[in-house]
Amino acid sequence: MSQNITVANMYDLSETIADGLFEGVTYPWEVLPKIHDFILALGKTLPEEKFYRLGEDIWVAKSATVAPTACLNGPLIIDEEAEVRHCAFVRGNAIVGKGAVVGNSTELKNVILFNKVQVPHYNYVGDSVLGFRSHMGAGSITSNVKSDKTLVVVKNGEEKLPTGLKKFGAMLADNVEIGCNSVLNPGTVIGRNSNVYPTSSVRGVIPANSIYKNRTEICEKE
Repeated sequence: MSQNITVANMYDLSETIADGLFEGVTYPWEVLPKIHDFILALGKTLPEEKFYRLGEDIWVAKSATVAPTACLNGPLIIDEEAEVRHCAFVRGNAIVGKGAVVGNSTELKNVILFNKVQVPHYNYVGDSVLGFRSHMGAGSITSNVKSDKTLVVVKNGEEKLPTGLKKFGAMLADNVEIGCNSVLNPGTVIGRNSNVYPTSSVRGVIPANSIYKNRTEICEKE
């Protein structure tokens, strides 16, 4: 049953500059402790004709657009044609994919955003991986620490997968749509092409090609 939440079944790795981070990895959350060192190593290999460097550990594509009011902390890579808007706050350990949008007052921390991801309005995304063309509606956030501070366990039906992680937000597969003002609780994993209704509180595994209406009503797309 856990096969449905493997990297191979959730992500098109050709749609991220971080494809090497996922080598030898079964579940996507396994990359979370490795993001920092991976960015530092990858950044040093980026071509100078396409990227400029800010300080020691921030690399920004020359074709990217970064608002002067954005706060950028490294390690950080902003890939080609990405857009980082007014008052975005990147706390570090982040990769912003090609053509991705990090919106006004959005906060990122320890994340991989695949190409074309949109977190465009008042989002918090921490300790998470967002797949190709996934989108978080205005005000939707990842909650990355349990209230009792215990280690996160991914619940996939009757199956429980220990992660060994205290901080774990959400794993969104490719083409996932999150409705406005939703909360993705620690250990949330959402399969490809699924939608979450606005103002939802989500936890556990949501299958691919689903519509999440509430905890008791998860419908398969027709």
